[in-house]
Amino acid sequence: MDDADGAPARAGLVLGALIVGALVCNINLAVANVALPDIGTALDASQTALTLVAVGCTLGLAMSVLYFGAVGDRYGRTFMLKLGLGLTVVTAPLCAWAPSAPVLVVGRLLTGLAAGMAYPTTLALVTALWADGPRRVKAIALWSGVGGAAMVLGPTAAGALLERFWWGSVFLVVVPLALIGLVLVIVAVPAHANESTEPVDHPGGVMTVAMIATVVLGLSLVTAPGRLAIALALLVVGALVTVAFFRHERRTANPLYDLHVAARRMFWVPAVSGMIVFGSLSGAMFIGQQFLQNVLDYSTFRAGLAVLPAALGLMIVAPVSARLVVSVGSRITMLIGFAFIVPAFVVMLVTWREGASGVWVGVAYLLIGLGAGTALTPASQSLTASVPVRRVGMASGTSDLQRDLGGSVMQAILGALLTAGYASTFTSLVSSSPQASRVTDQTRSALLQSYSSAATLAKATPAFQDQIVAAARQSFLAGSDWAFLAAIVAALGGILLVVCCLPGHAEERALLAGYADADV
Repeated sequence: MDDADGAPARAGLVLGALIVGALVCNINLAVANVALPDIGTALDASQTALTLVAVGCTLGLAMSVLYFGAVGDRYGRTFMLKLGLGLTVVTAPLCAWAPSAPVLVVGRLLTGLAAGMAYPTTLALVTALWADGPRRVKAIALWSGVGGAAMVLGPTAAGALLERFWWGSVFLVVVPLALIGLVLVIVAVPAHANESTEPVDHPGGVMTVAMIATVVLGLSLVTAPGRLAIALALLVVGALVTVAFFRHERRTANPLYDLHVAARRMFWVPAVSGMIVFGSLSGAMFIGQQFLQNVLDYSTFRAGLAVLPAALGLMIVAPVSARLVVSVGSRITMLIGFAFIVPAFVVMLVTWREGASGVWVGVAYLLIGLGAGTALTPASQSLTASVPVRRVGMASGTSDLQRDLGGSVMQAILGALLTAGYASTFTSLVSSSPQASRVTDQTRSALLQSYSSAATLAKATPAFQDQIVAAARQSFLAGSDWAFLAAIVAALGGILLVVCCLPGHAEERALLAGYADADV
């Protein structure tokens, strides 16, 4: 590190390499959403399978970040970053040429594990290489803003590819970026930086993988037809593993997740509120892409372009958010972010109907981008500032969980509500139809499976095509209303949490100084 300004040598190039690494992971998280309708048609996938495709990458990332973050802290963060980028080059083609929905889900999961190696190390290296102060805050803001924007720009690139190529092409867009990032990391990033000498808590790491995987999969399957028993069993297992994990972490000499650090207000409050923020962004993209293509008949490219206001909002406020954190503190900055997120979902709930104007689509996405861009910088900064540098992998892993667990859980919950609302409304429409007695069980199952399945059936029955498509759109909108209402409640819960539990600016500075003294 260059002691004169608290930054590493060739700081710009180093930060660029780390941002490219984060870009690869963030784009991988987002590219599937715009292709979901095409995937549903090509692979005859149910709405539940599409939800698993959407959350597969975030699930793989979420279940591995804490474990891989600890491994990076001990054995080399730069090595883990290289390994993750290299594995991405291998897993992307598996997704691109997957012959079935289950294979695609597995490919997305492996892609998420590759991201779990790379993504936590990018923020950990920013924290380890930049000294605490305004320069680190600005670096984190740029890392956060560009990374968040990639979540939005990914669908645009994917939409352009889908205009000319098959659905699998969206998963190949990260390959050249991963290769570029790998070269930059090799050339510019130091091999070692403030790493720990403590042994890795491997049993705790295995438990975090099982804990997060079972909870997210259980939530994803809870409304799937005939899967309730499996979903409940997964959730019960997840709860039991969670209890065992916390007991283990209290007793072990070198915990993977230091519960004393995690109990700090400047750690757990930003962690939970950040999950809500990023989950809101992920959920908006997940449902929004299906709405634009299924209900508004947007092409994949136009649907990708429609989310650009969110990327614009994320990039505009990143430097502003950094200045706000320094001047007024994390509490006020996060509340400003939530003040954009709640209206965003209100706009979606009220205006996203059949024939909706593109203006309202853009307004909703701009608001969600402004909100996420404002709130994510203080969330990441607070986490990294409240832990000792030897445990920065724990902080960066938790920051990734904001994105990944928050995104997985929110997409799983919103996807479950979308599925339940869709099936409930379509069942009512079928029952009230004059042709209800002529609908076979097989036809009813196809209609209730997903919008894509209903659209495929509509093409095969021209006499009832218009009625089926109209009913599918009405059912999809009913399900999306359920999801948007849940997102509003979650955002209001985030506001309440920040107001009640996050300290003001003066107390925040005193707490962080106290943490630093205690860690020394």
